[in-house]
Amino acid sequence: MKKGQIGITTENIFPVIKKFLYSDHEIFLREVVANAVDATQKLKTLSARGEVSGELGDLTVQVKVDAEAKTLTISDRGIGMTAEEIEKYINQIAFSGATDFLERYKDDANAIIGHFGLGFYSTFMVSERVDIVTRSYQEGAQAVKWTCDGSPEFEITEVEKAERGTDIVLHIAEDCKEFLEEATISKLLTKYCRFLAVPVAFGHKKEWKDGKQVETDALNVINDTAPLWTKTPSTLTDEDYKKFYTDLYPMADEPLFWIHLNVDYPFNLTGILYFPKIKQNIDFQRNKIQLYCNQVFVTDQVENVVPEFLTLLHGVIDSPDIPLNVSRSYLQSDANVKKISSYITKKVADRLASLFKNNREEFEQKWADLKLFIHYGMLSQPDFYEKAHKFALFADVDGKQYTYEEYKEFIKDNQTDKEGNLVYLYASDKEQQFSHIEAAKAKGYNVLLMDGQLDAPMVSMLEQKFEKARLVRVDGDVISRLIQKEDEAVNALTEAQSKKLATAFEAMVPKMEKMELRVQTEALAEDDAPIVVTQSEYMRRMKEMAQFQGGMSFYGEMPDMYNVVLNSNHPLVKKVMTEVESATSESLKPIENEMRGLNARLQVLEQEQKDKKYDEISEAERKDLQECRDAIAAEEAKQKEVLAAFANGNAVIPQLIDLALLQSGLLKGSELNRFIKRSIELMK
Repeated sequence: MKKGQIGITTENIFPVIKKFLYSDHEIFLREVVANAVDATQKLKTLSARGEVSGELGDLTVQVKVDAEAKTLTISDRGIGMTAEEIEKYINQIAFSGATDFLERYKDDANAIIGHFGLGFYSTFMVSERVDIVTRSYQEGAQAVKWTCDGSPEFEITEVEKAERGTDIVLHIAEDCKEFLEEATISKLLTKYCRFLAVPVAFGHKKEWKDGKQVETDALNVINDTAPLWTKTPSTLTDEDYKKFYTDLYPMADEPLFWIHLNVDYPFNLTGILYFPKIKQNIDFQRNKIQLYCNQVFVTDQVENVVPEFLTLLHGVIDSPDIPLNVSRSYLQSDANVKKISSYITKKVADRLASLFKNNREEFEQKWADLKLFIHYGMLSQPDFYEKAHKFALFADVDGKQYTYEEYKEFIKDNQTDKEGNLVYLYASDKEQQFSHIEAAKAKGYNVLLMDGQLDAPMVSMLEQKFEKARLVRVDGDVISRLIQKEDEAVNALTEAQSKKLATAFEAMVPKMEKMELRVQTEALAEDDAPIVVTQSEYMRRMKEMAQFQGGMSFYGEMPDMYNVVLNSNHPLVKKVMTEVESATSESLKPIENEMRGLNARLQVLEQEQKDKKYDEISEAERKDLQECRDAIAAEEAKQKEVLAAFANGNAVIPQLIDLALLQSGLLKGSELNRFIKRSIELMK
């Protein structure tokens, strides 16, 4: 028997292991099983070199739970260890600068990367005592037992063990009893060990017999030792890839297509990445790529290994060249990681470009599912835009698809405004913006459909990328103003008439929560609609961008701003104007006369004071000016009252407003009910 202390100079090593090195207690099982697999692989290597004689026999790693004894045992038939090797690999923890270990690393687990192999010591996170019973493969080797209770003291004794290999016996601590439950261990083995390169068995298979489950003699092997990504692509069929995807994601739809990664220089990387049907929800799709290191599961948080937009892909990446800390839970961003990230981005872009070039019809069919992914990449990765803009597609409201270059050629003759700007019209909702789309089509224009989750920021980005071009939503203004071909039409109304008309209509605009409606008159073509509702392009974009960018939330709180545009050249609007003047002229005449006098006086007062400094203007002069302005405001209020009274008794004005709101999907609730009742009354 030998007793001693583990080769460190502090007694606090185990609390540090528990508290700082491992963020997740459950990974102890991965570490111990991975060590067992390593020992088995080493034996295979030695056997292949002729350094081990005889048959190797069954090399299955076995995991067993004994709830009564409160033990969890991991057994292998690998190379085993001698007492000297235990001394070297277990008792002497190779710290560099062990004496200042605690001070240097206690607050920063990420700093402890690649310095030492502490995988075995993770067992003390869940164990009150750990035994190692081991016998080396070497001829005549004596089996030994190493025991430690979580303090630096250990004990080694000689024991009997019939076969080579190692048994790690964990005496599970009272506060970790969940690791004595078969369901828990089974779940962890499936999570971390399902693709290890050596068979791993957890107990025996069970079958139903006489109405109850009984164990059979067959081992319950939980892993696939040769997963699909380790095989040569030419030996695999589409069905193989689809089946593997279903095994990884049982509830997912069939993938669109996949990329088989296989590179050995300047880094080692294998894997299979699948393009899922992403639909319209980015967040739901994240963290579906599983990262492995030599077939040992590490994490599904791969943001540091692949660019952010590629986290939408599903599948497996396996690389021994990705640096991990002692717990394998944190990834370091070093040169290899950056190279791997660049390689994967290039492979993804090449695969998409190849599909587009070789089978455009299939690419177009899958565009609805690919669109969100490609847009995310173009927005977040500038170098991806440079590749993707050649195969990214526009789709118009009729479903026809174009590359960016094709679409530019298609619309340049008809959709270039008088300033020489190419105008891309788009709709974000085909149903709600139907009338605006139809108005654009009537002019011979094409309208794109941009209704995706990321289309709002895409619009802003494309305006920056495209030369001398504007992207405007089809309801951003009346169509003749969205693409101005010539000077504006002559207004049939005077400025005073336009103001009266707007005031009359303004009186009947309904008040809606979180919505601001402004009435204005525009000189449009006679055959344009008499009234149309448009949305302020600038404010709408600001509100949309507030959803994606921090610091813009105040825009999101502002009301939606709409313009109620009266076509002053439309016969129906002219008719309303005639009725306004006829019905209100007598009432407005004295008000207008008074206002003319007041405005003339205001001009004189302002002229007298315009060249004077503030302290040169007397109190009496300031008072005169303010009284004049107040008098004008009072007369304007009287004018509004007269026009509002007329509008309130006129059925056409509210009917026109409500029709425009209804057409834009803005007429709801009590306002919609009032409109229906009025419409019925008008038909009587």
